[in-house]
Amino acid sequence: MAQVTLNVEGMSCNHCVKAVEGALEKVGATGKVSLETKQVAIEYDESKLNVEALKNAIEDQGYDVV
Repeated sequence: MAQVTLNVEGMSCNHCVKAVEGALEKVGATGKVSLETKQVAIEYDESKLNVEALKNAIEDQGYDVV
């Protein structure tokens, strides 16, 4: 399993946490959001996913990956 931490703008509440973590779960990754640092730590199978797919899943929820 690979790990990456992404900076995500626009998250401010528990709904945001659930939206981002849920979107990552749908594509087969596990994410843990920190509202304080505006980051999400992600664990994923690099044989099935890449960082671009993870970014797209988050951005599809309306957040900006920077």
